[in-house]
Amino acid sequence: MNKFIQNHPALFQRMLEIFPGLSSWFIITMPVWLSLFHPALVAYFVIIFDVYFFYKSASMAVYSGMAYLKMTAHAQVDWHADLIKQKDWMKIQQLVVIPTYKEPVYKLEKTLDYIAATDFPLKNISVVLGMEEREGGEAKEREIIIRKKYQGKFGHLWATYHPDIQGEVKGKASNEAYSCKWAKKEFDKMGISLKDVIITSCDADSLLPPKYFSYLTNSYLIDQNRDYHFFHAPVLLYSNFWEVPLVVRVKSTLDSIIRMANLMRPDKLIQVSTYSVSLWLIDNVGYWDTDIIPEDWHIFMQAFFKHGERVSTVPIFLPIMGDAVKSPTYFSTLKSRYEQERRWAWGVTDIPYAVKKYFTTPEIPFWPKTLRILRLLESHLLWPVNFFILTLGASIPPLVNPAFSRTILGHNLPRVSGFILTLSTVFMLILLYVDAKTRPPRPEKFSLLKMPLLLFQWVFLPVISFFFSSLPGLDAHTRLMLGKRLEYKVTEKV
Repeated sequence: MNKFIQNHPALFQRMLEIFPGLSSWFIITMPVWLSLFHPALVAYFVIIFDVYFFYKSASMAVYSGMAYLKMTAHAQVDWHADLIKQKDWMKIQQLVVIPTYKEPVYKLEKTLDYIAATDFPLKNISVVLGMEEREGGEAKEREIIIRKKYQGKFGHLWATYHPDIQGEVKGKASNEAYSCKWAKKEFDKMGISLKDVIITSCDADSLLPPKYFSYLTNSYLIDQNRDYHFFHAPVLLYSNFWEVPLVVRVKSTLDSIIRMANLMRPDKLIQVSTYSVSLWLIDNVGYWDTDIIPEDWHIFMQAFFKHGERVSTVPIFLPIMGDAVKSPTYFSTLKSRYEQERRWAWGVTDIPYAVKKYFTTPEIPFWPKTLRILRLLESHLLWPVNFFILTLGASIPPLVNPAFSRTILGHNLPRVSGFILTLSTVFMLILLYVDAKTRPPRPEKFSLLKMPLLLFQWVFLPVISFFFSSLPGLDAHTRLMLGKRLEYKVTEKV
């Protein structure tokens, strides 16, 4: 296989790009065309898929509940008191990189205010505002305003201006790579070891809790394998929970709870959105690839396929608050939410990269890299198909093949499927509890009479999942299959 890849790199790449979209359409349409010939196979597939969904629902409910309890406990710990017991803890430098493009000043100020409220020494924190050169004078004006307010609060406050470079994709990855390469030179001038610098890749709306850097540094110092680890706290999209439309609120809540649940499976955990990592590791793997859009899983794969199973993600049990999508109008909000989900789904482009690395890295042990590939495939290949199989799968075989409906299996398929899915909704009670305990308190402007709507809104989950999960996922897969590229768009959050 390695020889084939070397001799036909473009062909192999194109085959891998076609594979996810082709798989998605194959699975989605399979109940229709296969029911004409082997409806029983479709029935068994649907039942197995329903059981799998039941298992995932149960796991998410249990793990999210456990994560909530653990996060509540860890929020009470004096991490700074634990940290100062560590030898040489003052050597650690925190580098917060905030890629920004047209974000309003008030949004950046809020993020910086949260960083400034930390219990970690501010003189050991350097902040890089990763601006885009193409934005022109507006970016310069924002820098001036921010410098005037925050100059002297941190060890360093830097601003970089990422130019448009041929071959790069405009987005977070190329911006971060440019900013961190620049910052690395500054640390070199100061004689600071890259292993003593922890990068936090921070979205412009990510509000880091006051204990974050003390918790992070403590975890970093006691970790014997810290040079190869990513550190990840869940970004909960609750900052504007009471302001966003119902459709966005439901999906953002579900995404937040899933992120919490994932903390309880460190063997499968891969960081998303906002995360921390040694500057040494980022420098060692050549920084973020600049020809990609979703960068979080990709940088993990870059590190994993160079250093193998030493690379993993360590959970940080403190919540980072972030904004759900919110644009000036209702319909622009829905459009932005769709585009955001499609951009996340564009992470499917990691499959060609990872599969190619799988076959060209014989030095990485078979099972660790196989399990990572399977995790990647599970996450992305099922993204577009869940809705179709769960909601339509059981009804299609008897409809397409009336003779099958007169068999015992055909007659009972909708009942069995419905029973399994109904059982799965029981776990929604745990999710509702975790949501109620995690989201910010109700503001006075949100009428108490509207509170029952927070329960009723979950009735719309199947429809919301179609329009803001499966459909944008299928859009991303199909684009990749057809050789079309996705342009990076900053999600609007007013």
